[in-house]
Amino acid sequence: MKVSPDYYDEIFEYLGEWDMPSACGLKIRESEGKKYVIVTELYQDNPGTSVTYAGQKLADQICEAKGLNLADIVYVECNPNTNSKLSFYDEEYFVVDFNADPAHKYHQMEREEIMKLLGK
Repeated sequence: MKVSPDYYDEIFEYLGEWDMPSACGLKIRESEGKKYVIVTELYQDNPGTSVTYAGQKLADQICEAKGLNLADIVYVECNPNTNSKLSFYDEEYFVVDFNADPAHKYHQMEREEIMKLLGK
């Protein structure tokens, strides 16, 4: 399951759970006055913690490395399309609200919304 480089601008290396070396795809975009940080799961090319399980720890590391403030970004997790027959490998984007209760932490973005953000 290789992830197409169309999903990211760079590979971002981070420390996951138990400081396990990990990697994700990263895009940073601005749209309508908001800064979007899009992290993409790399599946077999990620040696450690997934972007979902790394959560705020990953967001904090990106903000520190890129000079961003967590309160000023929209953090988006991407599960890329891997052309699998299994539906849980379909392309999906989720906005993550680290301040929300667990039941409302993730909000799935509509395809049109993410395509507009990515300029497609």
